[in-house]
Amino acid sequence: MRHRRRGRTLGRSPSHRKAMLKNLVSALFLTERDSTLDDNAPKVAGRITTTLHKAKEVRPLVEKCITIAKKSIPATEEAKKLATTADRGSDEWKKWRKSDEWHKWANARAPVVTARRRVIQLIGDKQAAKILFDTIAERYVDRPGGYTRILRLATPRLGDAGARAILELVGKNDRVKRSAEKPAFDEDESEVQEEETAAVATAADDGGSETEEDSKDASDS
Repeated sequence: MRHRRRGRTLGRSPSHRKAMLKNLVSALFLTERDSTLDDNAPKVAGRITTTLHKAKEVRPLVEKCITIAKKSIPATEEAKKLATTADRGSDEWKKWRKSDEWHKWANARAPVVTARRRVIQLIGDKQAAKILFDTIAERYVDRPGGYTRILRLATPRLGDAGARAILELVGKNDRVKRSAEKPAFDEDESEVQEEETAAVATAADDGGSETEEDSKDASDS
């Protein structure tokens, strides 16, 4: 019995389970890659489809990686202020490389390097880590948590009828709420009412003018 033992074994050994979770996290981050340069581009960015239990098990690891990357953003912005615009290998870059400005830049960038190494240790994919730090982390600067959502699918998996689910990043595929639009016949009725009101007002003005003319003729006579 597995009393007080957290997590799901998912029918795999510990090493196999860790490798599978790493691959799922990497697959989710890699869906945000530039699809124009890839023939095997994902249909929907920021979304993967897996089993329900795998999605629930991998979700904490995804949240942890995003939190680590998000906390390194201030250090990245500070390092950009101290970086040089010269091309790598040029005389100006070599001069900057030997100056005190480079040491300041290296010290400011140290937390970013540490965070990247930590994420690579967790997911084992350098390309996925680069996409996470360059693209995904900036999206959740003002969000305190809850970077992913799990949507259960109605149709089970073929073969073993396992429950399937979608694991996606929040803010990428959000449903937009639309206000109810008025039916077309309401607009037609309002236009008809306005036309009737205008016609009544015109008729009233014409009747008033005729009455004034009649009164003038009667006074002259």
